[in-house]
Amino acid sequence: ADEPNTWYLAWTTTPWTLPSNTALAVGENIPYVKIRDGGACYWLARDRLPVFYPGIDPTNILETAHGSSLQGRKYLPLFPYFANAAGGFRIVAADFVSTDEGTGIVHMAPGFGEDDYRVGQALGLPTLCPIDAECRFTDEVPDYAGRYVKDVDSDIIRRLKSEGAIVRHETLHHSYPHCWRCDSPLISRAISAWYVRVETLRDRIIAANAQTKWMPAHLRDGRFGKWLENARDWNISRDRYWGTPLPVWKSTDGKEVVCVGSVAELEALSGRHVADLHKHVVDMIVIPSRRGGEPLRRVPQVLDCWFESGAMPYAQAHYPFENRDRFEKNFPADFIAEGLDQTRGWFYTLMVLSTALFDKPAFKNVVVNGLVLAEDGRKMSKRLKNYPDPAYIIESYGADALRLYLISSPVVRAEDLRFSENGVRHTMRSLLIPLWNAYSFFVTYARLDGWTTDKMAATPPSSNMLDRWILSSLAGVIADVTDAMDSYDLQRSVRPFLRFMDDLTNWYIRRSRRRFWKSQDDEDKIQAYRTLNMVLLEFSRLAAPFIPFLSESMYRNLRTDSMPESVHLADFPDARSFERDRNLEDLMDTVLTAVRLGRQLRAEHNLKVRQPLNAIHVVSRSESVRARVQALQDLILDELNVKSLKIGSDERNLADLSAKPNYRRLGPRLGPRMKSAAAAISAMTADDICRMQEEGRHSIRLDGEEIVLAPEDIVVERARRSDVVVAAEGEILVALETNLTEDLILEGLAREIVSRLQNQRKNMGLDVAQRISRLYWTSDEAVARASSLHVQYINSETLCIESALHSSDPSGEPGWEQLDINGKVLWSKIMPR
Repeated sequence: ADEPNTWYLAWTTTPWTLPSNTALAVGENIPYVKIRDGGACYWLARDRLPVFYPGIDPTNILETAHGSSLQGRKYLPLFPYFANAAGGFRIVAADFVSTDEGTGIVHMAPGFGEDDYRVGQALGLPTLCPIDAECRFTDEVPDYAGRYVKDVDSDIIRRLKSEGAIVRHETLHHSYPHCWRCDSPLISRAISAWYVRVETLRDRIIAANAQTKWMPAHLRDGRFGKWLENARDWNISRDRYWGTPLPVWKSTDGKEVVCVGSVAELEALSGRHVADLHKHVVDMIVIPSRRGGEPLRRVPQVLDCWFESGAMPYAQAHYPFENRDRFEKNFPADFIAEGLDQTRGWFYTLMVLSTALFDKPAFKNVVVNGLVLAEDGRKMSKRLKNYPDPAYIIESYGADALRLYLISSPVVRAEDLRFSENGVRHTMRSLLIPLWNAYSFFVTYARLDGWTTDKMAATPPSSNMLDRWILSSLAGVIADVTDAMDSYDLQRSVRPFLRFMDDLTNWYIRRSRRRFWKSQDDEDKIQAYRTLNMVLLEFSRLAAPFIPFLSESMYRNLRTDSMPESVHLADFPDARSFERDRNLEDLMDTVLTAVRLGRQLRAEHNLKVRQPLNAIHVVSRSESVRARVQALQDLILDELNVKSLKIGSDERNLADLSAKPNYRRLGPRLGPRMKSAAAAISAMTADDICRMQEEGRHSIRLDGEEIVLAPEDIVVERARRSDVVVAAEGEILVALETNLTEDLILEGLAREIVSRLQNQRKNMGLDVAQRISRLYWTSDEAVARASSLHVQYINSETLCIESALHSSDPSGEPGWEQLDINGKVLWSKIMPR
């Protein structure tokens, strides 16, 4: 329009929107060039010249200008349908224009895109939308009227080519929104709608949000807070049939509008009884005009369902028409929980409406979970069938396993979880089955000994150290879980719960088994029953929110008649009901650390726990740690199957120490100086490392500056020496002597024999208290010597009254079983007595 024989090279991926074009967008700071090609001139971004005009003669570049200079220039539309639209067909600047693709000039149709609409509204461009609700062109575009817009793409391209209005036509691969249900392409279409003026409420909403507590905490001012800071007016109307009718009646000319606030008001205004609020009913209700004109009719839209969700606190109480006192006492709600996606959904609409109505949040505390995805990282989809059937998971592993797997995962801290059937299986096998075995262990021996819960009151508190420790630990876990639950921190609440399950099943019961196996009912055995009964009963109450079915089963069998019938009717346990001995807990924690390190070393170096070792070394610079180890050294020796324990304070006697940097901690802090820091840390001597451990710091110099490092900034490596393997954690280093004497080997074989005989008993279905006699035969000299030398130990462990060596190879004879003893053959025959 402003330059004869000159074209603007604009580009689009939606040819069907070209008849609705009202502007061309340029980048304000992007340089553009006017070039001559044949008998015509063209404007495009300078950076796109190599794509459209490679090797152009510089003499054909006629002019250069930034986008800001092109703003306001007029151009002639490609199609005649809206040529007279006021304010259109001019060059405008937009922030979404780039030179990464296309020509650097973007075709704009404000009726069909959010960015185009936003810029168009700001600049006063006409919004043209010549398509109906089924995305078919209206009569405003007569050449294509009644046709689906995507079907017209090829016709428009052919037409423009015939008119010489296309410079290039090609296929691009890019993302485009599709319906998640039917995979049809989605089309944006500008329509009239009703809005809540959220932008005028924004500061009040942010202030209301500041009164809430979120878990995880970062979401309040992070994801949710940022969303509030940029909140825009909220479109609350939908052009659908199903939904709550928008309660607005308008006159034909739009000058008289009534927003109805209740059924009673509608009845008063219309003079009609209202018994049904569905759209097809209320659409027939008219309100007489106060001006004496045509009656007011309801607008056709229904409410956004999220508006109704946001109104839930008031709607459920029929407020303000009823239950005012009840509502006001319980608002804001104490607690709400939903998925991370609801920061832009339910959490948001609740906050908008509560602020608009009451200037307060709708909730005080909120727990946000992440999304549970399929194992491949995609969303779970019925159509794709990319997840296991929940009914199958529950049937196979139990609802408790599924529940505990999810609660102990990052999904309860608003992080996504790739659901894994193996994860549920692992939870069942590593946590729930051991817990059930612990419960079964107690029930089995209590029945054998005739011990019942009515003996609880008559039994004095235990003086046994293990009993006092597990009861103190129970008080600790109740306190920790309660504190975490009070803070709405599910993942933190489940950690001590899981740790206690491990302490109970893998330490207390295993270390206490022999107390239950005793034939005589002495005080120690009775106290063991009392303690384990109390722990299982209280733990079932603690565990009820996490594993409700298993807890219920345990509780119902352990409760006394005076207790509530169900664990879910019982009070949550109170840590103050138990005496805590923190010194004892620290003592046992030290022992457990030493034992865990010892087990770790055995596993890493293929040293079976049944194989006795000569010595274990426990080293710590802490005098209190060494004292704890000394106090319970017999426990450590027995648990790790080691003959002697040596306590020391200098780990240099057992390992060669070296240091390297903790890149994860130091990298962000030191940046480009990390390389120099790594060299300085690697140069640390063993004395430097020990001094750092003692003082809690180490200094290095970088570019003349002293940098103080914490022990956590440095990774200490320990190189083993011959016949010794080492591992460390915190203040403790453990070393095992791995050389095996003949006596140690024979004792190890004896322990293997006991294990195989126990399995043979189990396979025969013998009761745990069943006494036996046995025959054995082997051709292996070592197995024979172990069987003879340790016969008393073997018989005692297997409840064997009498054992004898068979005279000849019994293979083929009935009743014999071949046992594998570290690759050697032992024949065994067990006879119940």
